[in-house]
Amino acid sequence: MKMKFDNKRKFNLTYALIALGLFLLIQSFLADFQSTERIPYSKFLELVETGGVEDVVVKESTVEGTLKEPINDHERFITTRVDPDVAEDLARHGIEFTGGTERTIFATLLSYILPALFFVGIWFFFIRRMAGGIGGMTKIGKSKAKVYVEDETGVTFADVAGVDAAKAELKEVVYFLKHKDEYGRLGARMPKGILLVGPPGTGKTLLARAVAGEAGVPFFSIAGSEFVEMFVGVGAARVRDLFEQARKVAPCIIFIDELDSLGKSRSGTTYGGHDEKEQTLNQLLNELDGFDPRSGIVLLAATNRPEVLDPALKRAGRFDREIVVDRPDRLGREAILKIHLNKVTEDPDIDVEKIAAITVGFTGADLANLVNEAAIIATRREGQQVKMEDFTEAVERIIAGTEQRTRLMSPKDRERVAYHEMGHALAAASLPGMDPVHKISIIPRSIGALGYTMQRPTEDKFLITTEELKNRMVVLMAGRAAEELVFDEITTGAADDLVKATDIARQIATRYGMAPDLGQAVLEPQRSSYLGDNAIGIKQKDYSEETAREIDTAIRQLIDDAYARAKSILKERKDDVTTGVKLLLEQETLTPDDFPALRPVSEHTPHPSGQSARESATVS
Repeated sequence: MKMKFDNKRKFNLTYALIALGLFLLIQSFLADFQSTERIPYSKFLELVETGGVEDVVVKESTVEGTLKEPINDHERFITTRVDPDVAEDLARHGIEFTGGTERTIFATLLSYILPALFFVGIWFFFIRRMAGGIGGMTKIGKSKAKVYVEDETGVTFADVAGVDAAKAELKEVVYFLKHKDEYGRLGARMPKGILLVGPPGTGKTLLARAVAGEAGVPFFSIAGSEFVEMFVGVGAARVRDLFEQARKVAPCIIFIDELDSLGKSRSGTTYGGHDEKEQTLNQLLNELDGFDPRSGIVLLAATNRPEVLDPALKRAGRFDREIVVDRPDRLGREAILKIHLNKVTEDPDIDVEKIAAITVGFTGADLANLVNEAAIIATRREGQQVKMEDFTEAVERIIAGTEQRTRLMSPKDRERVAYHEMGHALAAASLPGMDPVHKISIIPRSIGALGYTMQRPTEDKFLITTEELKNRMVVLMAGRAAEELVFDEITTGAADDLVKATDIARQIATRYGMAPDLGQAVLEPQRSSYLGDNAIGIKQKDYSEETAREIDTAIRQLIDDAYARAKSILKERKDDVTTGVKLLLEQETLTPDDFPALRPVSEHTPHPSGQSARESATVS
């Protein structure tokens, strides 16, 4: 059910003026027509001869004038001119005659009306294009907010999982909307604005709709980009209109999605092209200062780019509260998976804990997509239920892409890939603190991977030691090390591994203060961007060239040490490498159940929860 405001069509002044003009034009024409007697041209000549005409107006095709004696109660007359020579011959023979034209009364009317309609149509066309419809100039500032009530949102807190901390804070909003008088008994007031920040897909919009569903109040939903138009001042008008609509139906919730498109930081170093956005932002700031939170209006906004928001938006008294909606932990992923599994026909033997374990770093949207992909795979194989193997294949598809069994590799290349992946797997099984190997495959994938090694974390971890970081580098370098040990040469297959190993080495040296020669100074601070560092632009270097040289040396040394350790491990497990590769070439995929040497040789410690499952899979 949608609630619509201002649905009654107002009488358009433009239509009224056009109708009035046409009415006066037709009335004038008919008045002239009814007071004039049309006579034959021969009658006109006869009246001239007898002196019955008082005055005459000669036109190109007609003769009009006034009669001395009225004819049929008409004092004026009109007749159509006839060629004088023809008229003389006809009069000589006593024939009554009159002139004629091809024009009719209808044609005469059209000659007046059609040009007017043509120009009016052109005017309407341009106004419609510029303002979104006839009379749109008066409506262009109206808000395009979509208004929902509880029945249409259909979302409550029971439908939201994995973000318990955010839900707990938003429950206060629900309580305020339901009992706003009781809430303020001690003088407390609700925050004017609540900002939901977090990576894409974590459920910020879903949370806002759940608040409206729990409170049972109207839900105004609008994207920040909808405020900005080509006309300066239109966005500001829409902001005013949105708050006016909300005041009429309070208590209610106003939700602005993608606030960063509207509230980007104003900069004094840029010129031109920003007037409309700045006016819109200023109007939003004014509305936040002006409305009383006790009226029952709650303003929610969401963004995944909090670092670009204008500081005036986030100050106290505007968006008072900032709630982080982060990626869910393991228990959160389990809860999210259970919600989405209720929508599919699942096998009772599905282990939700195992699925949550191999999806570290997945957001709520990723998990919903995972369940859907598993259901598609089960449907394609004509299964009656979604099984555990469907989820395993769905995870592999999301991480490494779809299988490309039609891609033919030469036996030599296939053997190289097998040694490469076996090197990753055995190094991971040999080092403490590494996630256990879940699966190895040498089946090519659609993202360009010729094979991959998937590791399964057993629990979330929020801290990681220097040794664990270095061990991860060893696992990444072990693929190339295996190639060199067996074939005495290296290939381009380790390109992705080198990127990841270099990134870890750089963070050890510049962010974590773990390189002894560089000390514990932070040389490249972490950027607060949920969309990645690349979205910020060029990184500034706040250290000298000498320090930069030391950083390069430290990174190189870390990578070289990891490579040397990887070669040493694989030399010690040469027999396992050979046996495992032979088995992998025969079966194309291996698990620890197929090849026990892949099981950890010591107690392991999982990686931090901030690392995604996509990073756990070593793709070659």
